[in-house]
Amino acid sequence: MTLARHDALFVFDAAGISPWQRLPFTLARKRSKLRKGARLAEALQDMGPSFIKFGQALSTRADLIGDELAEDLSILQDKLPPFPAALARATLEEQFGAALDTLYTSFDDTPVAAASIAQVHFATTRDGREVAVKILRPHIEARFTRDIELFTWMAEIIERRRPQYRRLKPRAVIETFAATIRIELDLRLEAAAAEELRDNSKNDPDFYVPAIDWPRTARRVLTLERIDGITISNTAALKEAGIDLNATMEKAARAFFNQVFRDGFFHADMHPGNLFVLKDGRLAPVDFGIMGRIDHKNQLILAQILWGFLNGDYMKVATIHREAGWIPAHVSVDAFAQAVRAVGTPIMGKALNEISIGRLLGQLISIAQNFEMEAQPQLLLLQKTMVTAEGVGRMLNPSINMWKLSEPLIKQWADDNLSAPARIKHFAREAAGILRDAPRVLREMKAFLEESRTRAQTAERPDNNAVRDTAILRMGWVIAVLLSGLLVIEIWQLL
Repeated sequence: MTLARHDALFVFDAAGISPWQRLPFTLARKRSKLRKGARLAEALQDMGPSFIKFGQALSTRADLIGDELAEDLSILQDKLPPFPAALARATLEEQFGAALDTLYTSFDDTPVAAASIAQVHFATTRDGREVAVKILRPHIEARFTRDIELFTWMAEIIERRRPQYRRLKPRAVIETFAATIRIELDLRLEAAAAEELRDNSKNDPDFYVPAIDWPRTARRVLTLERIDGITISNTAALKEAGIDLNATMEKAARAFFNQVFRDGFFHADMHPGNLFVLKDGRLAPVDFGIMGRIDHKNQLILAQILWGFLNGDYMKVATIHREAGWIPAHVSVDAFAQAVRAVGTPIMGKALNEISIGRLLGQLISIAQNFEMEAQPQLLLLQKTMVTAEGVGRMLNPSINMWKLSEPLIKQWADDNLSAPARIKHFAREAAGILRDAPRVLREMKAFLEESRTRAQTAERPDNNAVRDTAILRMGWVIAVLLSGLLVIEIWQLL
């Protein structure tokens, strides 16, 4: 009925629910002039924590639901009424097996934030440190388990009744969502993510990650250093505090670039409410429940794709997709390049501040699905993060594109990773790794061969398995030699 109240019954179409089955809901429907996505967002907000989180997850999948619906769902805010302070205190004492006053000298019963999964209280530790204490909602695990079972059931119905939607893999989407939620429901994992980000950025002068208080952190409780700053969205307060907004945007661009291309580990929920500006101008993130990773191979692929777009080399973009194995061999590179041109041409000639690299990447992912490209989770999360980062940049100064500010970093990274000498170094590192591992591989192969021969000699009749294993071993040697030759040829061509 919640869907009916918000005029969001269109989701029944995807589920294959017949007009007769939906009749009671149709009769209760209240008409709305809002866009479909906005109506669905309001309905999910009313349905509670699991549905809010699922809507937020769907907002990162423009390739599945379309740009407009994804954009509308991205406004979902997981701000809910707080649960009683008595339950928060009880959770703390249960998790640590100790009285509250042995953990903190003061604990503020009024939460400073109440989200779909947890709420945050300020406190002071026994040694006088001011901290923020994040506590999971009571029974939230059971509620999510129940709701995920419902989502799985709905996905199975969609796949059974709507074969045309099977390529979108509804059940796989739910499984990914469930895996993400399982991580968010163990605050020790969030603490570990924060610690890793802190280690990665410890030498960055403009970016500060609060320290984790491990003795007061458990599965349902996370205690970390309290941040005293101004949310980056409060531009009026930033100006009043004498903060340079352009310099702040440059710091945000540099921090994002370093996380993605230097560290391969990035904060994937950097909306304005999760990023603060300290008194000294440093940026400080909070809420580390959703983090993303991108390995060196995907960094190179992404950089070359964006480079190709910005230079109008659409064939290069298409070829990179083929070489990366993202589109099947039978798909025409020329046809894909034409589709890529349809995405890239509209941005050519536009002022840089009018270009959204995040949305560009999202459109590329969307059209690539039509060419049988498998979903690339690392790019989907990164694309959503880029859109959010651009939104923060435009909030600070709409006339400047944040990627322009990080252009020197981009150029240096390209020189270090995309030039011929850089690629030679990369191949050399890979070759060195193979050579370092060669003695162990040879020992294992020798032991395997001797065992196969022993089986063949002691058997009353020829051991077909041993003969087969020996043949496979010899074929492995041939393949290894061929791969080594290809590596040498690749390096020779680069020279």
